[in-house]
Amino acid sequence: MKKNLSTRPFNIKKSLEKSRTKKAPESLWNLTAGKKNYKWSNRLERVKVIRAGIPYEAIEVLSKKMNRPVKQILEILGQAQTTYNKKKTQEALLDSKHSEIVLRIVELVDYGIEVFDGESDKFFKWLDHPNISLGNEAPVHLLDTVSGITEVTHCLHRIEHGIFA
Repeated sequence: MKKNLSTRPFNIKKSLEKSRTKKAPESLWNLTAGKKNYKWSNRLERVKVIRAGIPYEAIEVLSKKMNRPVKQILEILGQAQTTYNKKKTQEALLDSKHSEIVLRIVELVDYGIEVFDGESDKFFKWLDHPNISLGNEAPVHLLDTVSGITEVTHCLHRIEHGIFA
């Protein structure tokens, strides 16, 4: 049975050229959850957003962004479905630990899609496959801690710069 490969192969030359011509980061992250829009452009601004907390609705926003069910995002965060449903109804805020993980994953997803030249399907497939540079873990299994998210980000840096080992 033949597999239909609708995506193009990863273009190493294009990725390397893009990394050489990249300007200073002007990126601005954005997360709209609840009745509020959360924006940050650097780590200190991210800390302010984390300390203020973001609504439980951000979990659903992240779910859509990652094209994954809310249940899987809740597993990453170690949250029970019943707690999520109750807190979302109450319009409660995530604690700082969970707010940070959600914001860092938002950044990671944006960066990963950029590294994969805007091909989100390829990036999401990459997230699910074991990676030798991550101890044969699938990157998605490391998203439950800030350290794990950092390791996945470093792996994406290596891909972006053509360092595959």
